[in-house]
Amino acid sequence: MKPHFKQIVTVILSVFLLSCNSDETDSKPTTTTPPVVNPPTTPQPPIPSSVNYLALGDSYTIGQSVCATCRFPEQLKTSLNAMYSSTISLKIIATTGWTTSNLISAINSQNPESNYDLVTLLIGVNNQYQHRNFSVYEQEFPELVNKAIMLAKGDKKNVVVISIPDYAYTPYGQALAGNQSSTISTEIDQYNTFAEKYCNNNQIAFVSITDITRQGLNNPSLVASDGLHPSEIAYKMFVDKMMPKVKIALQN
Repeated sequence: MKPHFKQIVTVILSVFLLSCNSDETDSKPTTTTPPVVNPPTTPQPPIPSSVNYLALGDSYTIGQSVCATCRFPEQLKTSLNAMYSSTISLKIIATTGWTTSNLISAINSQNPESNYDLVTLLIGVNNQYQHRNFSVYEQEFPELVNKAIMLAKGDKKNVVVISIPDYAYTPYGQALAGNQSSTISTEIDQYNTFAEKYCNNNQIAFVSITDITRQGLNNPSLVASDGLHPSEIAYKMFVDKMMPKVKIALQN
């Protein structure tokens, strides 16, 4: 082969190879990072700009051995105010040691107005503690629920019933003579089962917080300084568990 012909062939091959290289480079797929899309935030359904809240109960409602703003009705009020920027007015009818009978008498004597947007009811532990006949609770708990409905503008959707805490899981409960803790828990279950069944049968919101209080021995921070009642932390957990039902009550 002549030298000049070899040079021509070499140039042609070089051009061909460069062309192939360029095609291969251009044909490589380009990868792009998709933009981050944040999911849309779901706004909270509105509640009234002004809410009247009534809390009915005993020591667990008045907040025995915790500060005034630590009890669960006050914490619920604060949470609702922050969540909705609504004005929440709170009235509490509760005293340490009250049974269902005492609460009925107090409601009758105070005769509050029937203009509440939310009513919570937590009652019964002193019936058990004072060894009242269970039939008293069977009769008076429905009466109290009906009073709560009447006070909640006659609308049962505005009522939230809360289960009875189990004080067997506190230092006080453990120290009772004769190791009565298992009996206490069994009887508390009896009260709560009756209340929950009644509420379910009558389409009334029921929130069980008893399991929170049954962590009291393993987690002492859930028990107040008196060794018996729930602490501020426990009441915060009550509020967190209640909030879904409370929202529904207020949105209606």
